[in-house]
Amino acid sequence: MEERAFDFFNMEGDLGEDERLVRDTARRFVEKEVKPDIADHWEAGHFPRELVPKMGALGFLGPFVPAEYGGAGVSYTVYGLICLELEMGDSGVRSFSSVQSSLVMYPLWKFGSEEQKRTYLPRLASGESVGCFGLTEAEAGSDPGSMKTRARREGDGWRLNGSKMWITNGSIADLAIVWARDEEDRVRGFIVHHDDPGFSARYIPHKMSLRASVTSELAIEDVRIPAHRELPHTAGLKSPLMCLTSARYGIAWGAVGAATACFLEALAYTRDRVQFDRPLASFQLCQEKLVDMATDITQARLLALQLGRLADRGEMTYAHVSMAKRRNVAVARDAALAARALLGANGITLDFQAMRHLCNMETLYTYEGTHDIHTLILGEKITGISAFR
Repeated sequence: MEERAFDFFNMEGDLGEDERLVRDTARRFVEKEVKPDIADHWEAGHFPRELVPKMGALGFLGPFVPAEYGGAGVSYTVYGLICLELEMGDSGVRSFSSVQSSLVMYPLWKFGSEEQKRTYLPRLASGESVGCFGLTEAEAGSDPGSMKTRARREGDGWRLNGSKMWITNGSIADLAIVWARDEEDRVRGFIVHHDDPGFSARYIPHKMSLRASVTSELAIEDVRIPAHRELPHTAGLKSPLMCLTSARYGIAWGAVGAATACFLEALAYTRDRVQFDRPLASFQLCQEKLVDMATDITQARLLALQLGRLADRGEMTYAHVSMAKRRNVAVARDAALAARALLGANGITLDFQAMRHLCNMETLYTYEGTHDIHTLILGEKITGISAFR
C-alpha cells in the first residue's frame, strides 16, 4: 500500500482541488525538508529553525488569516490538512506551526486592534517573527482560571508580574501573547516583546518527548507594557480558551498524521521482514495489529475531516474539538505503540519513526488539555452535569 493510497474510505473524494493542492504541497515539503534529518534534530533536542521561513513562504503559518494581513486566507479544513502532513514529519514541526498560527496569530486577528494586526501578522505569517503563547503556569496547568500572573494599571499602560511554564517557542520568540488578571480579576491579553525589560525566557532541557521543539519558562518581572500593546477586544478567560480551541483543532488533525506515519512504516516493515521463512505480515497476530491500526486511523481521519467541515460552516464548538483531540491523540498513541512492537528491536532506534512518534504522543496526550480533562469536558456536555465542582 503506497503512502498516498492509504485512504480506506476515500477521503480524497471529499476534498476539493484546492485542498488537494495545498495538501500535496505540504506533503512534498515534509518529504524534502523535514524527514531527511528530523531524527537527528530530535536526538539532539534541537528545533530546526531554518524551516520557519520556508513554512512561511508556503503559507503554512496562520493559513486561515485573511490575505490582507499576510495569511493565505484558506479554509480551516486546509489548515487541518497542513497539520496532518507536518506531523507525519514530526510533532515538533506541527507544534511550531500550531502555536504560531492558533495561539499567536489567531488572538492578534480576533482580539487585536487594526494597528496590531497590520504590525504583527504579516511578519508572523512570513516567519520573519516568531511568537509564543503565555497562559499555562506551573501551578495552573489544567486550571487556567487560577492563574497568578497580574496586570496592574500604571499611567497610560500596564505593569505585568508573574511566570508561565511549558511554553512552546518561548526562548526563540520575538513576542509573547501573555494573559494576566487585572485588579478587577478580569483576564486580559498583552503583547510582550522579547526585549522588554524584566522579561526573560529559560529553555527547559532534558525532555524525553517533543524534543524537536523549543519549550520554555517565561519570567515576567515588572514588565512595562504600553497601552497600545493590550489586546483591546478580549472577553475575559473566554478569549484564551478560544485560542486553545483553535490549537486543539490542529492537534486533532496532526495526530492523524503521526498515526499514519507509524502505520505505513509498520506495514512496509512487516511485509519485508522475513521470519520462519514467511513475511511478518503473513502472521495472524501481526495482521490483527495492522487491521486495528488501519481501522482506528480511518475513523480518526473521518472525524478530523468532519471537524474541518463544521469549522468551515461556522458550526464547530469546543466540545467537537475536545472529542476529536481526545480520540485522535489516543489513536496515534496506540498506533505508535503497536508499530514499535511490530518493528521488534528495530523499533527502539531512530532509524525508524515509531519510537520518536511514540515519545512525542506522550506530550500530545497531556498538552492543550489532558486526555482526562477532555473526558470531563465531554462528560459535562453529554450529561449536563459538571464533574469539576
